[in-house]
Amino acid sequence: MTSATRRFVGSAVLVIFLLIYVFFATAVGDVVVASKSGWVQFAYFVVAGLAWVPPAAMIVRWMYRPIAPKA
Repeated sequence: MTSATRRFVGSAVLVIFLLIYVFFATAVGDVVVASKSGWVQFAYFVVAGLAWVPPAAMIVRWMYRPIAPKA
């Protein structure tokens, strides 16, 4: 896989992951957390707002990893 192809695939996976993540994080926040106190809502949305970073970082790290030369 070339570097450009890897970046394209990684970008597509990242966008799809983020769309799905935002949908579920918002749905959980709306259904489960909406009836809780303001501090619980705040804590949930802080955690949910930052929880996407490690998976996204792994995808980006994979995208920019050097390609091993073929033997």
